[in-house]
Amino acid sequence: MNATKELDARGLNCPLPILKAKKALADMTSGQTLKVIATDAGSVRDFQAFAKQTGNELVEQQTVGRDFITVLKRR
Repeated sequence: MNATKELDARGLNCPLPILKAKKALADMTSGQTLKVIATDAGSVRDFQAFAKQTGNELVEQQTVGRDFITVLKRR
């Protein structure tokens, strides 16, 4: 999937991937997508909760090797 913006959060532990994603989404317009690449396994669950709490759409989550990839759509 081609995302509007990509955020590399590899090597960061909770809550930094969420905080960086929140900041990135704030600079985006409605409907744009953010792809977050993280190595923290907890980020999968964290982004699910983040999407529910903020109203941003969780478009996709997948694991590729050691990377946990999440795609969010800005509300």
